[in-house]
Formats: sequence, structure tokens, C-alpha cells
Amino acid sequence: MKKDIFSIPNILSFVRILLIPIFVWLYVTAGTSGEYYLAAAVVVASGITDFLDGQIARRCNMITEFGKFLDPLADKLTQGTLFLCIAINYPLMWILLAIWLLKEGFMAIMGLVLLKTKQTKLDGARWYGKVCTALIYAVMIALLLFPDMPEPLAAGGVFTCVFMVLMCLVMYLADYARVLRGEKR
Repeated sequence: MKKDIFSIPNILSFVRILLIPIFVWLYVTAGTSGEYYLAAAVVVASGITDFLDGQIARRCNMITEFGKFLDPLADKLTQGTLFLCIAINYPLMWILLAIWLLKEGFMAIMGLVLLKTKQTKLDGARWYGKVCTALIYAVMIALLLFPDMPEPLAAGGVFTCVFMVLMCLVMYLADYARVLRGEKR
């Protein structure tokens, strides 16, 4: 059990969680472009560890039940923190945060429903969830790197994320419906 908790992929997920307060402090206290760049660098490091933990887990046969819980938890904590912090400078982020919370809440409830009714769960992220996460990281990093981005461009990035999160919600809804009907995915 201890070996599973402290596997390399799980350690990378722990690192992502530890980067969250560092990002918050850097972002909230940022006053210059260089300080925003430093906050962006922390997000890039978090994104790299997210990519690496999945690659290492799959390629080195280090997938654990704890890792299946920890990796998405680190993702959700990171994304929620990004949305909350960036909303300080871009109020449209509140819309993205609300839609994202709706999607994540739906997925949590449906996960519990599947466990209770079918004794199963959706195993792992789908391709569209990964694309959504990558898009969110790209837009958030752009907003960090260009703190004086023109409002229409920033709004376009945020609404692109809103659209993608909504598309993921619809696609996950279809996945959950198929599983509840007993169909194969």
C-alpha cells in the first residue's frame, strides 16, 4: 500500500497539489509582467507534471487505485484555483467557474449513481476531457502571460473554455446514459 501511495506518478500528483498555494501567492501578489510570468511558469510546471504522471503510470505499469483518485483531485484543485485567482483580473472567469462546477458536480453525482446502481464507474478520462483540460491550461497560461490582453481576446478565450466544458458535459452525459442502459462504451 505504501508503495502504491508513493509511486512516481502519485508523487508528481502531490507536487501538483503543493504547487497550488505557490501559484496563488505568486498570482495574488503579482504586480509586474515578470511576476505574472513566474505564476505562469508554476502553471506550466503543473501541466508538465500532469502529463508526466499519466505517461509514467501507463508506460511503467504504475497505475494504482489511489492514483486514479489523486490525479483527478489534483486536476480539479488546480483548475478551480486557476479560475478563482484569474477571476480577480477577468470577471468572465466566474461564468467558466460556474459551468465547470456544474460539470464536475454532475460527474461526481453520476459516479456515485453508477457505483450504487451498477457497481461500476467510468474508468479514466475520455479524450474530450483531456482536450478540454489542455485547452483550459493553454487559455489560463495565455491570460497569465499577457495580463494586459485586450478584453475581447480574453473573453474569446474564456468563452472557448466555457463551450468546451459544456461539450464535455454533454459527452459525459451520453457516456453515463450508455452505462446506465447497460451498453458498451
